[in-house]
Amino acid sequence: MRFFAFLLVSVSLWGQGVEYVKGNYTKFEYLVPVRDGVKLFTSVYVPKEALNGASTTKYPIMMQRTPYSVAPYGVDKYRASLGPSEKFGKDGFIFVYQDVRGRYQSEGKWLEMTPHKPNKASAKDVDESSDTYDTIDWLVKNIPNNNGRVGMWGISYPGFYVTAGMIDAHPALKAASPQAPVTDLYGGDDSYHNGGLMLAANFGFYLFFKPHLEPTMPENFGRMNPFKSPDGYDVLLRAGTLANATEKYYKEANPYWLATMNNPNLNDFWKSRNIATHLKSIKPAVLTVGGWFDAEDLQGPLRVYRQIQANTPPASGNHLVMGPWTHGGFSRGDGDKVGDINFGSKTSAYYRDSIEFPFFAYHLKSKGDGKFPTAWAFETGTNQWRTFDTWPPKAAQQKKLYFHAGGKLSFDPPAETEGYDEYLADPNKPVPYVSYIHTGHSGFYMTSDQRHASTRPDVLVYESNILDEDVTISGPLTPELFVSSTGTDADFVVKLVDVYPGDLEDGPNNVKLGGYQQLVRGEPFRAKFRNSFEKPEPLTPGKRERVAFALPDVQHTFRKGHRIMVHIQSSWFPLVDRNPQKFINIPDAKASDFQKATHRVYRGKAGGSSIGVGVLN
Repeated sequence: MRFFAFLLVSVSLWGQGVEYVKGNYTKFEYLVPVRDGVKLFTSVYVPKEALNGASTTKYPIMMQRTPYSVAPYGVDKYRASLGPSEKFGKDGFIFVYQDVRGRYQSEGKWLEMTPHKPNKASAKDVDESSDTYDTIDWLVKNIPNNNGRVGMWGISYPGFYVTAGMIDAHPALKAASPQAPVTDLYGGDDSYHNGGLMLAANFGFYLFFKPHLEPTMPENFGRMNPFKSPDGYDVLLRAGTLANATEKYYKEANPYWLATMNNPNLNDFWKSRNIATHLKSIKPAVLTVGGWFDAEDLQGPLRVYRQIQANTPPASGNHLVMGPWTHGGFSRGDGDKVGDINFGSKTSAYYRDSIEFPFFAYHLKSKGDGKFPTAWAFETGTNQWRTFDTWPPKAAQQKKLYFHAGGKLSFDPPAETEGYDEYLADPNKPVPYVSYIHTGHSGFYMTSDQRHASTRPDVLVYESNILDEDVTISGPLTPELFVSSTGTDADFVVKLVDVYPGDLEDGPNNVKLGGYQQLVRGEPFRAKFRNSFEKPEPLTPGKRERVAFALPDVQHTFRKGHRIMVHIQSSWFPLVDRNPQKFINIPDAKASDFQKATHRVYRGKAGGSSIGVGVLN
């Protein structure tokens, strides 16, 4: 969802250039009618050769639908790039860009994550699936010299529209690529992660992403920092409670932000917006794309892939690509690093040239042999692409990393019968999620050095011995924590960390890689949701409770000479909103509700804490 700023400026980052596009394509603008009479603004770029009366070449259509504007508007104003990458614009396609219902120049009413209607009794029953179907039907009947094949792609929110368009798809839709798609806002995508509000990303986003009641032109979003300070940690902490922050920064009420505040539990509002539940019997070939270090929508592509795999005949062609990218990083730049971590090759260029383009070229132009693996996964640590027939790989053996006394971590079960580690958590002095000053939301946090957290008394640290061989972990991580608290609620943040040898030389830009603690994966869990996200329950002070959940997948090798580390903490600010550690509706909490609490994490043979992982030999 947080990809709109890139979409508005991406034309300057890569592409053929305005003069190339204008010299080789003719632009048209249409108001495409859909079944309920609403008209959707649509820009169409047709190869000039297709308009030559003597031409017999027919071109496939590549379409993107977006809530972030198809600008520039005007038939004499051209984009500087067409398609997912430069190869598409030079190979010859018809390119279509559409403002979705109720956004910018399109008519109708926009709904955030438009609920899908599986049963459409009349022409008034519309959703993004029907709008996509009707648009494709109009295009193949009205755009000259198209070959009757359509492909869709989109990143982030536009990725959601691809996912929705695959459901009950038009027969002409042959290939679809939801890329970093927003899929389930409550279930691990942009809004909530295991009951914890992703504060930094959402707070800034909804200050700019607002409704409009009639056709309008794009806004100038500027630098997107409303705080007038580079220190988002300080600004959001001083803003106090969510209620205070809303009052201070949202004087002009934004219904999208208010909906997030008014629905902190899983309910029908969120369930109706989970597009993944409708992914059944998908007909187009699908290439779902995600990034291991996507701070916005890491869970979305994994969930789309799994839902299709579980509910669609295998002959349709369901593929997954997971690379070492931040949100949408595969679509631009080299993809050779994230933050301080270098991957040794141009992974984004490889994806665009060797995966994405061949996929669409085969399904839309019958080029190539179409022999694609089920999954491409870039393995961090060893920095290599790997392909698999299934995802997660069948060869991954399920093992557990156990917590031991003295902060030890091992695949060996503990010998002690029972023990615990404890820490005092103060929500008014939360653990920062990065060690550096940032305006609020940094996508680079997902590879960042964790040494700032390891030294804090409110972070439990468990660390393995130095590894005498490589250990490759593949698939989801499944913590099973046994905990207690002196409070009636608590967050438990679980982080998996790769500890580098201490004798490494400095990396680029004088990064101190000796002893670097690279975050591999981390997620929060709000304990009141331990039994149900729909019906939260308070913790009983002092009572031992089980907290079990899943972290998004990884494909990472801890190299020989490294160590495996796990952090357990109860705040991660301002990435995640603060838990008062009191059973309360947090958006309504007062400053006096935020209290210190002591949390225990239990170890031992019976009922001891661990993290389940898949290990590839």
